[in-house]
Amino acid sequence: MGDPDRMLSASPNWYCSRSSDAAGGLLGFAARNSVYLLRISPQEPGFYGELVGHTERVSSFAFSHYSGQSNLCASSSDDGSVKIWDTRTKSLVTENKLHQGTISSLHWSPLVKDLLVTGDEKGIVVCFWCNRNDGQQFFPEPRTIFCLSCAPHHEDLVAIGYKDGMIVIIDISRRGEVTHRLRGHDDEIHCLAWCPHPREEDLYQKMEETQGVEPNATNGDLLPESENKGCYLASGSKDQTIRIWSSSTGKGIMTLRLPYLKRRGGGMDPTVKERLWLTVHWPRGHPTQILSSCFGGELLLWELSRSGKQKWSLLGSSEGQNHSRIVFNLCSLVTEEGKELLLSTSMDRDVKCWDLGALSCCWSLSSLGGFVYSLAFSPVAAGCLAVGVGDSMIRVWNSLSVVNAYDVKTLWQGIRSKVTALSWHPTKEGSLAFGTDDGKVGIFDVFSTKPPQISSTYHKKTVYSMSWGPPLPPFSFGAEGDRPPFTLYSCGGEGIIFQHNPWKLTLGAQDINKLIHDTNDIKHKLPSHTELSWKPDWQHLAIGNEDGSIEIFRAPHLQLIGTIQQHHKIVNALRWHHDHSEDPTLSFLLASGSNNAVIYVHNLKGALENPAEIPVTITDPFRTLSGHTAKITSLSWSPHHDARLVSANYDGTSQVWDVLQEEPISNYRGHKGRLLCVQWSPVEADQIWTGADDFCLHNWSISKQEHSRPPKGKKSNELEKKRSLQVRNKAKKKKKTDNITPEVGGEVMSREQESPITPAQNGTSDQEEDRASPEIIPEKTAPQEAVAESPPVLDASPLPSVEKRSPSPIFKRAAPRKEQPKEKGDLHSRKKKSRSLLPISTSKDHRSKEEQHRDCIKLAGVLCANGGESAGGTCSLDEHTSHLGLYSDRATLHRLMEEEGKAHLESGHSELQHQIMLWKGDLQGALKLAADRGELTDQLLALAPMAGYKVWVWTVDAYVKQLCFQEQYVKAATHLLSINKVYEAVQLLKGNHLYREAIAVAKSRLQTDDPVLGDLYTSWATVLEQDGHYSMAAKCYLGASSPYDAAKVLAKKGDLPSLSTAAELAFISGEKTLAATFALRCAQEHITAKNWVGAQTSLKQHPTLLGQRLVFCTSELLFNRLEDKTPVDWKTQSTPCFHDWVGHGSEEPFISKLTGLWQMEYRLCSADQYTEVCQQLCTSDTPPTTANTSPKQLLFHIAQEVALSALSYLSKSWDEMASALLRALSRCHQAGQFTLMQEISQLLYPNGCDELRMNLNPDNKQSLAACDSVRAFLAYVKLYEVWWNPSEVKMEISSVEDADLPAPGEKDTPEMLCDFRVLLSDLHAGFQNAQREITDVQQALREMIQQHQRNRQIQDNSLELDQDSESNPTSSPEKDSDGNSLISSPNPVSLTELMKKLSTANHKLAEFPEYLKVLPFPDVLESCLVILHLPSSELTSDVHGQARSLLQRHGSGSPDHQKVARKFVSSLEGQQP
Repeated sequence: MGDPDRMLSASPNWYCSRSSDAAGGLLGFAARNSVYLLRISPQEPGFYGELVGHTERVSSFAFSHYSGQSNLCASSSDDGSVKIWDTRTKSLVTENKLHQGTISSLHWSPLVKDLLVTGDEKGIVVCFWCNRNDGQQFFPEPRTIFCLSCAPHHEDLVAIGYKDGMIVIIDISRRGEVTHRLRGHDDEIHCLAWCPHPREEDLYQKMEETQGVEPNATNGDLLPESENKGCYLASGSKDQTIRIWSSSTGKGIMTLRLPYLKRRGGGMDPTVKERLWLTVHWPRGHPTQILSSCFGGELLLWELSRSGKQKWSLLGSSEGQNHSRIVFNLCSLVTEEGKELLLSTSMDRDVKCWDLGALSCCWSLSSLGGFVYSLAFSPVAAGCLAVGVGDSMIRVWNSLSVVNAYDVKTLWQGIRSKVTALSWHPTKEGSLAFGTDDGKVGIFDVFSTKPPQISSTYHKKTVYSMSWGPPLPPFSFGAEGDRPPFTLYSCGGEGIIFQHNPWKLTLGAQDINKLIHDTNDIKHKLPSHTELSWKPDWQHLAIGNEDGSIEIFRAPHLQLIGTIQQHHKIVNALRWHHDHSEDPTLSFLLASGSNNAVIYVHNLKGALENPAEIPVTITDPFRTLSGHTAKITSLSWSPHHDARLVSANYDGTSQVWDVLQEEPISNYRGHKGRLLCVQWSPVEADQIWTGADDFCLHNWSISKQEHSRPPKGKKSNELEKKRSLQVRNKAKKKKKTDNITPEVGGEVMSREQESPITPAQNGTSDQEEDRASPEIIPEKTAPQEAVAESPPVLDASPLPSVEKRSPSPIFKRAAPRKEQPKEKGDLHSRKKKSRSLLPISTSKDHRSKEEQHRDCIKLAGVLCANGGESAGGTCSLDEHTSHLGLYSDRATLHRLMEEEGKAHLESGHSELQHQIMLWKGDLQGALKLAADRGELTDQLLALAPMAGYKVWVWTVDAYVKQLCFQEQYVKAATHLLSINKVYEAVQLLKGNHLYREAIAVAKSRLQTDDPVLGDLYTSWATVLEQDGHYSMAAKCYLGASSPYDAAKVLAKKGDLPSLSTAAELAFISGEKTLAATFALRCAQEHITAKNWVGAQTSLKQHPTLLGQRLVFCTSELLFNRLEDKTPVDWKTQSTPCFHDWVGHGSEEPFISKLTGLWQMEYRLCSADQYTEVCQQLCTSDTPPTTANTSPKQLLFHIAQEVALSALSYLSKSWDEMASALLRALSRCHQAGQFTLMQEISQLLYPNGCDELRMNLNPDNKQSLAACDSVRAFLAYVKLYEVWWNPSEVKMEISSVEDADLPAPGEKDTPEMLCDFRVLLSDLHAGFQNAQREITDVQQALREMIQQHQRNRQIQDNSLELDQDSESNPTSSPEKDSDGNSLISSPNPVSLTELMKKLSTANHKLAEFPEYLKVLPFPDVLESCLVILHLPSSELTSDVHGQARSLLQRHGSGSPDHQKVARKFVSSLEGQQP
């Protein structure tokens, strides 16, 4: 029941020698940590099921090809397990965990029914006999196993291919003894394939006829057996060759070298060996033909018996049939019709099916390599679905294609990042806008091969939402033909909404915040936007914000109409109801979802049609949909129904809701991860499309789901269990080799620039998936014996790698630390000798006496020549005697100093070099040298002014850069201040998130009105807000003179203290409207805790909330009166906190006590006050009541109606009073709270409503009808009181028998009869009957449509049923999905008859007055039945007769009433003459 009808699964895993196989009409392939099964036919594939159980990447998969057990298959995983599955039940049969290393290959023996052979990267081969659950290990070679294959001609032979190019054939009956070593390849063995023909003679004869084939000079050791029976073995290697081997002789008989194919579209460079994966397949029944992959995704058919150089033929007769990337796996199966099909999986994420007879592609199935972030159906092309995926590609699926059910086109050009948002143009076919993870916005023409148009304006963060809408200023200026009819709106993670001109994307986008500021004269900072949705009439825009608020704007100037303060967390989804429903008021419904797991639906009809001068604040939802346990990620309204909504959630389920009834309808649990997007099919009313982070897109039927509600309390159990089965990557270091780079998802770093799949796209590209790796990584550690033969690689297991590398460096670092304190003590115990500044000169002066004498002679000769100091003397001291410069001239001394400085630099004592340069007087050179080497110090900086002002400033700048590199930002800013670069210092501190220090500097050094200071406060507040430090963020906003934002950020936490503080702050700062909003929320929190005193205190200082204060006062009085009789489930253990005046005067009538309290406590005395407060309450629309409305919310709604009636009573507005009293009673009736309605009627109408009727205007028919409805509800309550109290009935019966004694209730009987007559309204009975007829016809239409859809699904999904229907066309269409005959139903009704009935009922309904349609009234037929069941002795015959007459005239339309009233109607007919 949880399986999808259609789906796009995760991509087959890459770089696996055998990750797909086919048998029994099924294809299975490993994708991430699951195995997907497809039904295979030449026409199209079909999803069969999924094998779930591995916790890490599935590395190998194989079917059992033993005769009669094609339903069995096996899979291996990086979690170390090998599992055996039964595809019929899709369940686990058995498993083993005999391997210690990472399993790299697996094969099921075609000759032994229960033998499964697996190999791991440490060189271990395990034979597992699943029937007896027994295994045996072999270690034939100390090499890394890449692939293996069991021989089809000998049950004991297994061929094994290794990473270094070696191939061995072992005999498992001889404990894995090597029978042949096949040497010839010099690189990885990617695949081994045995010839399906078990003898070698035929091919030998043909080989003898074929000359010029390259021989293989190497052979292995032959066993001393005289067996002539052998089988050919084909091997594909990374060295670009395919070799054919003889298993009987161990010799290579043929070498095939891959051709270099040139094809349009940029095939990969054949010289890049890292891009090659060479897989081979030997099809059944073709011993002389072999299939292989090639460099760029081509498939080649090799004719081994063909003479000449070109032995291959290319599969795919037309352009586009071949894969666009390297192929990893090939397998084949034979259909029931005898047609042989080839199936291939590739890096381009396509699974293709080929007809080997025609060498052409039958169909292609796309798969997904990332999260499914976004879904969008085209409003122009029916059934065209766009899918935004985390593998940096967009899929466009023609879901209505008749030729191919998986007609998918892939768009990749110009994207290069995760596609997170999509939106189709409303009128232009094929125009698709997309947004990416890196903030890019572009528009594709899906019918063209051109790259997309990219907007020149990028978002700073991820694009979360996109929508087309009417142009706003400045794009709306100009003539009709000079501006686009629709512009593109994108919302990014930084909280900004851009408007893009699709005609001129290169000119830059406009931030709509500027328009909002200018139009509404807003001075404060706008909240960060997270979602947007245009109403279908293009007149109103809803924007969701990070603080949970939703703002409604009117186009084209974005005039703020109102704000919805319902969510308290980030808004993730906003959707308007469609505008083609039967009830036009439904188009005003706005559904919203956020992180708080509750969906709210608001009816904005009043706010949009009658906008107030001041934007309204809406705090009560029209409907509340609860049940999910995690955040809401996406919403979608049904285009086929009224008020049907589907939601996607992080709890891993998708839920369909009936919004008006607040009831869940269907829950889908087929995904294994968190749901990210959902769309209701625009063409199939029963179809939903969902995407999730399990890399899958599902198409499922509502009617097929066994669950109707979201899972309760399973958020941390089922979902985490499902997600634990997803791939988890282990932290491993990557090495640079000539082989395949072990990147996540098997991506190869050497990619061509023009390739459609970029490096980030080739593997798993989502960071959210914990670096999941769905593809095999070939390079992992081989056993120790193989280290000398291959480059060192990392161990596959994290524990051994730590043991090998950790001890040595840790020991070397730890030893000096232990001895260091002792060394420090020794150094301090003796005086430290300073280092010589001129060590070369000093060492030369400490040479032997003979050398010192020679220096004296040479120095004397130089000094005394030509009268002492001469130019020639200077020249006579060469570079070998420069150490004498200390005693010679200045030039020689400078040369000595240069040598001394170089020596200091070489020994790492640059500070001594700086001193020498200072001694020379080269201060500027010393500073430059220190700056270039990053060795400036405070001492050098202090000397810098000696070289001049410019040198000092330059040195400070260089020192600041050095300090920034050393992350000493505060010190760097201090030095900037020393040269009066205040703005640079502030920017430096701000750029490194040192906001506190930056503000201190700016506030002390800059002007108070400098905008930099405000920007600092705002930036710091934004960071603090994101980190959840709301109080500190509020301080920052206050420092930036933005109390509005301070109040809003304080209220984000949503608890009582925060709301109270936010309200007070807003009130102090003059933001009266905002203060009132927070005060109302604070009061509601107080009421939740039953603290009416605190609620009134919160509202006391807000005159605009006087109406709400009266409502809270009314609710307090109602709760106190009803607490003992009808307890309201408050779902809290708090003790009620009432005012002192609640318990006084309890005998006083409720309305009188209530109005008296208002006049005494709230000084409500004048008519103007009554009118003003009444207007306040009328502007706040309360949602309609349903059976799911909570008792607490119901009490508040009743309190508001009672407060309105009391205000009308004070102002003598009797007409409004009647309507309000009627609404109070009808809310109880609609909620099914009869006991509450009984108590409310006793409180409000202790003496009936005669006084009210006397005061009504006799000319106002609606008021009179409202009063009659009130009387009817009172009679309805009285009727059931009599019905439920048999003692009164018995008393009345006994009083009738005793005629002399007056009955206790005899005086009340006429009044009671009069009350009951109010219920017997022929006008209301006819109106209710017409409503029932319309409802019945609509239900019949829905059932007819659903039945038609089920019949279509049966015909489309079952080929056998189609064939039966062709042979017997009258049998199949007449049965539904349960096999029940539709024609055999008692009263078959056609669509024409139903539409005729609906038209007749609508005409009847139109004849009734309008006021009757809006005023509630008890069910007349229900009242008739209750009256007829009462004792007839207490009711006059005319009451009984009137009840029977109503049942007879109007009961035919209701089968339930007709069934119950049958005996009364028949008895009436019997009494008639």
